[in-house]
Amino acid sequence: MNAQPRPKSLHSQTVGQIAAAMPGATAVFRRFKVDFCCHGDIALSEAARQRGLDVADLETALNALQASAGATPASSDTGELIGHILTRYHETHRRELPELIELARKVEAVHVDHPRAPHGLADLLRQMRDELEAHMKKEELILFPAMQRAAGAGLDAPIMQMRHDHDEHGEQLRRLEDITDGFAVPEGACRSWQALYAGTGKLATDLMEHIHLENNILFPRYERSLKS
Repeated sequence: MNAQPRPKSLHSQTVGQIAAAMPGATAVFRRFKVDFCCHGDIALSEAARQRGLDVADLETALNALQASAGATPASSDTGELIGHILTRYHETHRRELPELIELARKVEAVHVDHPRAPHGLADLLRQMRDELEAHMKKEELILFPAMQRAAGAGLDAPIMQMRHDHDEHGEQLRRLEDITDGFAVPEGACRSWQALYAGTGKLATDLMEHIHLENNILFPRYERSLKS
């Protein structure tokens, strides 16, 4: 009788490393509310401790994932990865945020007296839109073209700035979750309110994935070359 393979120990690996290398890991981290994008540089055991979780539960969920048959973002070359980021995330944020802002304005105005109305959500979304637009333009006009030219030298400063921007985006995501009660729609909420929380929940998921791809997969390719 063949022995069953022992589950892989992950507790000493960083959350970002696991998210980058293991297809499906990001969904597990979202389910356990583990920040794999802005704070992906901490060990799984420490991430579990900070969330009050048993690291064994996280390891069990991660080890249960089935390996994907297709290519993962970590195995894509830089040009393909940047193209994916631009089409899947930059274009999506630009398309969806204006509608979410309008929906938030409507819900806040119509339900101004509701005890769970998301007061301040439209302003937060507008701030996110403006700051994301400035951030994405810096990537599109400066950082990504330099990466695609394989110009490793001189990228430490712009990468550091992008990471700083990502930390601020992470703080905005936490505020977004607080204002919306974790995107939980109140009982009897109108369809606009339901659509607003569905859309903001998707925005949060997309932005976390977006930051993860850059912080944990794209940027380290150039940071390693700078340190070598």
